[in-house]
Amino acid sequence: MKRFIVSVLLIIICFLFQTTVFKGLNFGGIVPNLLIILTASFGFMRGERTGLIIGFFCGFLADIFFGNVLGLNAMIYMYIGYANGKFNRIFFPEDIKLPLCLILVSDLAYGFLYYITLFLMRGRFHIGYYFLNVILPEMIYTILITLLLYPLVLWINKKLEASEKRSARKFV
Repeated sequence: MKRFIVSVLLIIICFLFQTTVFKGLNFGGIVPNLLIILTASFGFMRGERTGLIIGFFCGFLADIFFGNVLGLNAMIYMYIGYANGKFNRIFFPEDIKLPLCLILVSDLAYGFLYYITLFLMRGRFHIGYYFLNVILPEMIYTILITLLLYPLVLWINKKLEASEKRSARKFV
């Protein structure tokens, strides 16, 4: 129950920061994607199922407030969370290279999937422009924020795991 409450709070806090604080700290209209950081982090820290669930709720929240098509962000975030969950077996908390690479690829995948579903299907073939002016700057900004946010998410996850282990020992 504690993990559920903390997860919901993290999703809401990241969403609020992404839509308020970082809207004021944007660079050329580009805002870091904190929900991708959260989805990918929970995916490779906790596995496919958790990544999928966190991804669904992050994406659904984005769809409700800003989506053009209800469910599109939820679907993309779910895929990203599930794919990152596949790396759970090789995840080492001390190594930040894997999380940085996975979050970078996740943001790139999100940008391309979003472009394909919203723009390419409507006949807008400006992938070079979209990549250089939206996807690439967002990836860079997201990675810079990842260096600050990821250690906090990792610390929270470690505290929750320690708490769960203590609770499990009480029942054994």
